[in-house]
Amino acid sequence: MSNEADRKSKFYSCSCFLTDNFFLEDFRLHVRFVSEQQFRLDYQPLLKRLGCITEQQFGDVLTKISQEVDRRRRLCEASAERSAAIKSTYQPLHPHVYHLQESYLNAEFKQIVEFCRSGAACEAGLLGLLEEAGAPRVYRLPVFERKFCQELVEELEHFELSSAPKGRPNTMNNYGILLNELGFDDGFITPLRELYLQPLASLLYPDCGGRCLDSHKAFVVKYALKEDLDLSYHYDNAEVTLNVSLGKEFSDGNLFFGDMRQVPLSETECTEVEHRVTEGLLHRGQHMHGALPISRGQRWNLIVWMRASQERNKLCPMCNRMPLLVEGGGFAEGFTKA
Repeated sequence: MSNEADRKSKFYSCSCFLTDNFFLEDFRLHVRFVSEQQFRLDYQPLLKRLGCITEQQFGDVLTKISQEVDRRRRLCEASAERSAAIKSTYQPLHPHVYHLQESYLNAEFKQIVEFCRSGAACEAGLLGLLEEAGAPRVYRLPVFERKFCQELVEELEHFELSSAPKGRPNTMNNYGILLNELGFDDGFITPLRELYLQPLASLLYPDCGGRCLDSHKAFVVKYALKEDLDLSYHYDNAEVTLNVSLGKEFSDGNLFFGDMRQVPLSETECTEVEHRVTEGLLHRGQHMHGALPISRGQRWNLIVWMRASQERNKLCPMCNRMPLLVEGGGFAEGFTKA
């Protein structure tokens, strides 16, 4: 169900993908790596203050970064291999959840989207239908029916228990699933973006690409005791993000929002936002945020990073430079050639 623009466009990544935004989990730090000399000059004093004292410890950090660079270099090829293996060997538990149906969507959500599609659509009218979540321009809205959320989580758990290969969303989420590799893009995520989320974003975020979202990256993250408990303060590689709580039963684990990424943390006051099962939080991708630790149970979240090539072609949101394009598979990172 891709639209005409998506079918005709070839999407690219920015070369900064190989050098920027490496997350050092042990130190809760994002770093840039171009060479060992640059890395030592930029980060060794800071890492020492954070507990990386010996040369052996510093060498371990360099090894982890080198491994991540290698992983990113062959990411497209490895993803294609996993997708093919999943398609040929994995038997879904609930095949119907791979194709978006109106019955999966909350009635109030459909009414909100219908308003956005109508001739009366305007930002003021839409804001009257939405709940602001406590942080500026972060909106809470019902998205899915509870039964669908349960079946989707069951499908994801079934996949996790299978022998099929699994790619993880990013270096910050060690437990999660890339939905394009599992086969959700064409039948589910693309129509969700085009038919339902685009009308909302057009009214809410016209200043950051909301009217021209033409690609996405969708994945599911899982938080559980003895696995990933929380998520560090960060911004998304997206113009607009939808984050839906799918379940299961859990305690704590609220999200928190600060300010836009251009505002120093020292000048930011964070706001805690409760995440409720079946509901989504819609926000700008460059809005700094994180997830507090859960204390019980499991929390599964569907994340859709929506991208507007018209915006990101001007300035890469990750390196803040004019993007230098490199080949990528599928929607890559949402850049296009003029």
